[in-house]
Order: sequence, then structure tokens, then C-alpha cells
Amino acid sequence: MNVQNKVMVVTGGGSGIGRELVMQLLAKGARVAAIDINEASLQETAELAGANKSKLSTHIVNIADKTAVDQLPQQVIDAHGQVDGLINNAGIIQPFVRVSELEYGAIERVMNVNFYGVLYMTKAFLPHFKTRPVAHIINVSSMGGFLPVPGQTIYGAAKAAVKLFTEGLRSELLDTNVKVTVVFPGAIGTNIAQNSGLDQRAMEQEAGGDQPSIKPLPANKAAEIIINGIEKDSYRVLVGSDARLMDFLYRLAPKFAANFIYKQMKSLL
Repeated sequence: MNVQNKVMVVTGGGSGIGRELVMQLLAKGARVAAIDINEASLQETAELAGANKSKLSTHIVNIADKTAVDQLPQQVIDAHGQVDGLINNAGIIQPFVRVSELEYGAIERVMNVNFYGVLYMTKAFLPHFKTRPVAHIINVSSMGGFLPVPGQTIYGAAKAAVKLFTEGLRSELLDTNVKVTVVFPGAIGTNIAQNSGLDQRAMEQEAGGDQPSIKPLPANKAAEIIINGIEKDSYRVLVGSDARLMDFLYRLAPKFAANFIYKQMKSLL
């Protein structure tokens, strides 16, 4: 789907990949509804939009709140006259601890944002997409959604749910005007740890300064790859050389790949 003159909804639009998606979609001639729970971050995104600010609307919403999400489609239509696409990008990680040490409150928060938020947004907007000549739903899973990452097991479970939900949704919509794409980012240079309520400095101190050797992909490059996938109507989009490598290794030798990632990540446990 060519994004020019389309109205795109982007969750997590206040920072990271989400903000970059907003900026690049606007630059390509789309109108954008940016969704985020953080009002200050959304305001900063709006200011960064510059001359394209008139094509941007901002909506302060907790995507894990079904009632609030149900009201969003009409708000977007009121602001832009239509709605053509949804990028479910917002997500949070869990504390880097084993499942045995993870509190149920953290588990529920991760599942509510990462899976139920995607589900609520998709179900709220899908009826409107079916009325459009063409529409597109893009759900951001993770490399951790197809590969076990120790210390992020619940996050991975939520992202694995997003993966299969998206693939199943695509199959259900094959004979319709609605396209569906699943995205698998690897390590991306964002502030997801801070946005997840985690102390990044404390995590680094606990790891003794020994950080994983994976070099994060810049968020603007990740957004560019995702938008390119949208415009090509891609089935799946792998974002970053690490995601591409581990996708290949995990399908070829899953135990080897799982052990490899453990060695890369064990310093954070």
C-alpha cells in the first residue's frame, strides 16, 4: 500500500521507532494519528513534525485500556476524515530476570500492553478498514517472538502471540482489501527500557558493564525498513542484520541458536 495520502495510525508515536515512523510517514505525504500514553513525548513529536504538523493528530491513550481504544477510530476519523492503516508499534520489555523471579504485576503489564493492546487496536479499527478501497495492518512482534531470549521470556511470549495472531489475521483477510504484515525487529537503538519503567543504568551495573555484543540498528533506519515493507505489502519484515541472522539460524538449528543467544544475554540475568 502506497502511504501517500493515506491516514495512518501509529502507536508508541512519542518516541523510538514510533516517532521515526510518524516523521517518515508525514514526509511521504501521509496523514498520521500518533498514539502514546506519554503526553510530553507526544508533544515533542508534534513539535518535531515542523511544517507537517497540520497533517498530524496526537492522541493520549493507554492501548491496554479497551474502553479508551474503542473510542479511538472515531477520534481519528473526526481529525482526518478517514483511516487507512494501523501500525501497532507500542511495546514494553520486562525486567531482565528469570520467570521464577518475575512478579505477576510485571507479567500482566507486559501481556496487556504487548498483546492485548495490539488485539484491542486491531479489533477497533478493522471494521473501518474493511470499508476502504485498500487498508493495511502492521503488527510489530520481535526477534524475541520467534527466538527465546533469557530474561525476556514473558516479553517473548507476548511477542510470539503477536506473531501468530498477525499471521492468522492475514489468512482470515486474504480475500479482502485489508493487507497484513508482521514485523520482527532485532536490537534497535531506542529508549524502550526507560519507557518500560526499568533503570537502564542499574541493569548495566548488575551486568558488570559487560553488555551484549549486538550493535543496535538506529530507530530511523528501522522505521524506513518497516515503511518499505508496508509499501511492498510484505508478509513479514525482518529489521536488522541480527534479526535476519537469527531467523535463519533458528530455523536451521534451533537449539544452537537458543544457546548462542543465551551466551550473548546471560550477563543481564
